[in-house]
Amino acid sequence: MVQDQLMGRRRGLCSVIMMCMTNCPTLIVTVGLPARGKTYISKKLTRYLNWIGVPTKEFNVGQYRRECLKIYRSFEFFRPDNEEGLRIRRQCALAALNDVRQYLSVEGGQVAVFDATNTTRERRGTIVKFAEQNGFKVFFVESVCEDPDVIAQNIVQVKLDSPDYLHCNTEEAVEDFMKRIKCYESSYQPLDEVLDRDLSYIKIMDVGCRYLVNRVLDHIQSRIVYYLMNIHITPRSIYLCRHGESDLNIKGRIGGDSGLSARGKEYAKSLRKFIQEQKINDLKVWTSQMKRTIQTAECLEVPYEQWKSLNEIDAGVCEEMRYEEIQEHFPLEFALRDQDKYRYRYPKGESYEDLVQRLEPVIMELERQENVLVVCHQAVMRCLLAYFLDKTADELPYLKCPLHTVLKLTPMAYGCKVESVCLGVDSVNTHRDRPEVGVPGSTQKCPSVDDVDNFSPPQG
Repeated sequence: MVQDQLMGRRRGLCSVIMMCMTNCPTLIVTVGLPARGKTYISKKLTRYLNWIGVPTKEFNVGQYRRECLKIYRSFEFFRPDNEEGLRIRRQCALAALNDVRQYLSVEGGQVAVFDATNTTRERRGTIVKFAEQNGFKVFFVESVCEDPDVIAQNIVQVKLDSPDYLHCNTEEAVEDFMKRIKCYESSYQPLDEVLDRDLSYIKIMDVGCRYLVNRVLDHIQSRIVYYLMNIHITPRSIYLCRHGESDLNIKGRIGGDSGLSARGKEYAKSLRKFIQEQKINDLKVWTSQMKRTIQTAECLEVPYEQWKSLNEIDAGVCEEMRYEEIQEHFPLEFALRDQDKYRYRYPKGESYEDLVQRLEPVIMELERQENVLVVCHQAVMRCLLAYFLDKTADELPYLKCPLHTVLKLTPMAYGCKVESVCLGVDSVNTHRDRPEVGVPGSTQKCPSVDDVDNFSPPQG
């Protein structure tokens, strides 16, 4: 009986997912000279759109060129009068566009990010024609920067780690890359308010000092614009941690709104000492509206802000139950959750998918801010961590976020550095493996960095 009900619910879920895939695909096209942050923007946009549930893939034409041309010799390859170089670059762009077509038309993708310079009106016209022929919408993202310090910083931080310059010293690499930029400058035609008035685009000037937005046509383009107007590159750290151990944690019960246990209070004191030792400038502290996060933050003796969006996932009728009780009283629900933990919604409660949508304003504000400590809950921390580490919906619900451990996230050019710091206070283990290993509520020692096995940053 349970198996029949399970199959029925899964078929219904599949039909809903298929209906969500019928939107007209979107092709995002970057524009700009080298070292203007186009790939940074492309990777962040791809990560954000995938996180909110829009299947997105990045296509970096430079990578196609590196695969075609195994050995890079010098900037001469990019000279406008180098016919062989022009031919290879054109072939690589077409190969990338063919893969874009495959992804959006065959593989079910909704957004493709075409990451290249696309500095001429002719090249952009070719892309627009390609999109029209295949039924794709086009949205251009141009990054314009004249600040030599920002350009130099981008070259040192990102471009010198490129395979193009593995065998060069820093001075030689910088000199060659500056000459490469010069090769593009003579033919660069920026997006123009008059000549390109029929195109949909956002122009980002001097790393977000000013923006120009033109012809935003739909919801996805609107979300892209809103996101790009909130990100910044200021060096900062984001600290994520759960509240101290609660009374319901000890009893192995999920959800609820209980206060801290004795060990939870001890952890809150250890957290205060840790934060003081970090000597963080202008630290902002955010909590949920639940007792256990508020009590943890109050121990820090600094101002904090409560966010309803940071409240733990709502377990509906299963609130304050043990997993064994859920399995006994709601066997169908228990089985469904193990089948698809990300999309499963508790009766009268929430799913992880719902939680991601609820947390989108938090992510936007985290992108706007500098140093922030977020004191939250297990499911919430998993969603936030999945955004920064580019984890899939399948991985997200099983990320390990132990009690009494602080994660320090430092956003880098193409990823995120993660440091795991255990504060030395024992707690129960609330993690449940896929589908289930062990019994919730067993006492654990604080994990070392090596124990937290899901925290390697994505490779740029």
